[in-house]
Amino acid sequence: MNLKRITILCAAAIGLMTAATAATPVYLDKTQPIEKRVDDALSRMTLEEKVALCHAQGKFSSPGVPRLGIPELWMSDGPHGVRAEINWNDWGYSNRTNDSITAFPALTALAATWNPAMSALYGKNVGEEARYRKKDVLLGPGVNIYRTPLNGRNFEYMGEDPYLAGVMVVPYIQELQKNGVAACVKHFALNNQEKWRGNINVKLSDRALYEIYLPAFKKAVQEGKVWSIMGAYNKIWDEHCCHNARLLNDILRGEWGFDGVVITDWGGAHDTRQAALNGLDIEMGSFTNGLTSESGFGYNQYYLADPYYNMIKSGEVPESTVNDKARRILRLIFRTVMDTNKPLGSLTTDEHYAAAKEIGDQSIVLLKNTGILPLAPKPGMKVLVVGENATRALNQGGGSSELKVKDMFSPLDALRKVYGPGVKYAMGYKTGRPMYAMEDTIPVSVLDSLRDEAIAMAGEADYVIYIGGLNKNAYQDCESTDRREYNLPWNQDALIEGLVKANPNVIVANVSGNAYAMPWIDKVPAVLQSWYLGTMIGPSMADVISGKVNPSGKLPFSFPKKLEDNGAHHYGEISYPGIESEIAGNAADDLKGADVSAGRDPQQEYLEDILVGYRWHDTKKIPALFPFGHGLSYTNFKYGKATLSTRTVGPDGTVTVTVPVTNTGKVAGQEVVQLYIGDDKARVLRPQKELKGFEKVTLAPGETAQVTFTVSPDDLKFFDDAKHEWVAEPGTFTAYIGSSSADIRAKASFRLK
Repeated sequence: MNLKRITILCAAAIGLMTAATAATPVYLDKTQPIEKRVDDALSRMTLEEKVALCHAQGKFSSPGVPRLGIPELWMSDGPHGVRAEINWNDWGYSNRTNDSITAFPALTALAATWNPAMSALYGKNVGEEARYRKKDVLLGPGVNIYRTPLNGRNFEYMGEDPYLAGVMVVPYIQELQKNGVAACVKHFALNNQEKWRGNINVKLSDRALYEIYLPAFKKAVQEGKVWSIMGAYNKIWDEHCCHNARLLNDILRGEWGFDGVVITDWGGAHDTRQAALNGLDIEMGSFTNGLTSESGFGYNQYYLADPYYNMIKSGEVPESTVNDKARRILRLIFRTVMDTNKPLGSLTTDEHYAAAKEIGDQSIVLLKNTGILPLAPKPGMKVLVVGENATRALNQGGGSSELKVKDMFSPLDALRKVYGPGVKYAMGYKTGRPMYAMEDTIPVSVLDSLRDEAIAMAGEADYVIYIGGLNKNAYQDCESTDRREYNLPWNQDALIEGLVKANPNVIVANVSGNAYAMPWIDKVPAVLQSWYLGTMIGPSMADVISGKVNPSGKLPFSFPKKLEDNGAHHYGEISYPGIESEIAGNAADDLKGADVSAGRDPQQEYLEDILVGYRWHDTKKIPALFPFGHGLSYTNFKYGKATLSTRTVGPDGTVTVTVPVTNTGKVAGQEVVQLYIGDDKARVLRPQKELKGFEKVTLAPGETAQVTFTVSPDDLKFFDDAKHEWVAEPGTFTAYIGSSSADIRAKASFRLK
């Protein structure tokens, strides 16, 4: 073939490729920037297609644009694992055989690791499972602040401190979204109780809002670059959060620059005009309670469906509103389901189980130990395990976080592997089936019999390991209901008292997502706080109890001695749970689509203001039973003198704080070194100190680490309501370095010019 012929053929081939490229719509051209693709797709869509993007087409799906080849979105509850498949149009499970997954530890456990590396590991692995299950949006993680230990949904969140929650949420989002799965950070905002969650009207100061309840969401947006956010059920300032102008338009998009999609909680929309104008993008689950109830309405009757279309056509709301919503939704579709470079994902692999185990290992908190732990196995050892949570499948119940697991390794089975045939079991108490807002009634005679049996067996054992606490039943750790009391339910306090009377060697290893009273604390030699650790709960608990793993978890929230010691409960019902008026609205109003006026809603005021959790305990000098950040080890850590890079810092400067930490014990361990900053004198009320840094260090026996923190001007600021800006006043500040908020080992002061 001559050179001329080759040249002609090459030119023809190039021409064909150019023609093919030109024929490809811009929105389908993966080489083009997403914003250019979004503009092109939007220009080709009809008004009907734009409106259709804005509401559900099934329980967990919203439409794409079939005419243009743009696929629908599929969502799944999370964030502790990918929920089993739900039927298209009701809340029943579809009973598939290919949707069993790995249950990862609940987010209280993740926060208790105080380790951002664990958060990244978590996001990566749960993201792989979501990708394998072909989910585009994982509904989590949650970063609502732990305000009261009665909130039934606290186990889904990351504790009482906004700095801790913010630092931990960012790596989760980043690693999850690398799988082409959008995180949907929830519930924005102030979803801090389940009682009256659908219409409780919350009022609080701007300082409390900006200093306590918003920072973790802000970090999720600005540092995590999260692709979607879920609105909360409740109201703030007389307006529902899912279409709250100030929250969504002014703060989320205006102040923070969020370019993602706002999705309602299921049933969280209440008004077409507000939804159109106030920042909502996708409406899900309307006219249901988001858990069990069904709706007689079709999807075309949703607020952002036919009613929205008709409002646009009549000129009541501008078409620009739907253009903005469609633009954001298309952006989400191109980032997720239409990203051809996303990985394939994987499910229930050895790597996923190992990740769940490592997160669980680092989360368990040793609250008290007089020397009985670690409990090394010995030949002939007789161990009695007591408590329903030693065998109960704690992935069941709890609301939307319920998971269908492939494997669940129970604490009892794991302890039998460690301690051998000498392990016996007594249930001790019984709670019944996990049900939403309902409970089994267990006869008193049954509870008495179980308690008496366990106490009798305790006298024959060398050691008793008690594994009780809470579970995912209604009125415990459960969506849709708050706890009724601060004490453990089902008369567990009397059971523990009876066990320790029969045998002084009682190790309490409770499982919960909340703090609880411990009237027996002075009588037991050791207390471990575990969490809902999912698939690997048993191996993690057994390895910590036996000493194979040295506990390193720290509390992400305070354990008050009594409920009244918690700031939210100090001021009475107006502060929690709120005051219900005689004509308060009810669920039936919402299911009919009626807008419940502010005058009919339960009213609530956050009277503790910025003094949440340890801020309250410290400032009001009300010691907690176990403080925020507390957690012991099987070794000991000695803190040296803190040193500063400078004693005076300018308004744009930084100061570094360094402290040596030494493992003075005989085994390797991990310590979470915590930095708190206090403003020694201010013109406004400020907490005694606030968490501004932490680092988890691993030290061999005798090893010393130099732990350094950098304090920036932002770490010294408070939110000025009058100026609506963050302010740092000149004066003296103290850096507190410690092992918990109440165990300060070193201090150093510096001055802000």
